Amino acid sequence: MKFLIDECLSPVLARTAHEKGHGEASHIVWMGWAGLKDWELKPIILEGDWIFVTKNSVDFRGPKDAPGSKGQYADVAIHAGLICLNGPPGMDLNMQIEIFEQALEELEVNPDLINQVLEVSLEDEDAFHVLRYALPKDQ
Repeated sequence: MKFLIDECLSPVLARTAHEKGHGEASHIVWMGWAGLKDWELKPIILEGDWIFVTKNSVDFRGPKDAPGSKGQYADVAIHAGLICLNGPPGMDLNMQIEIFEQALEELEVNPDLINQVLEVSLEDEDAFHVLRYALPKDQ
């Protein structure tokens, strides 16, 4: 799997993916794309066939109660996948790693993310909520 980690998350997540056998994982900063706006990243993500990993869920999948109605992926017909890591504001590195590792465990069970969103949320200190759904919805 080819993960691209958003600059709002630590580059350590790309290293974590490498350790788990995903050698094509990278980080926005490593690729020289730091500071690009979401709409500027979108064609790079799609053309590169990246699974994008972000904590800015709303910016990419749209509102939680209406995913795909807005956001960068609202008009995307086909994509490699979107992983949304949802935690409290200011989530620290350890929390980012925990949530991302939970996403990687989910992908071990079902690795197909084409046209899907995988959301992993930390609901309290140790309880994860994993949600997977199609985006666009008609898939």
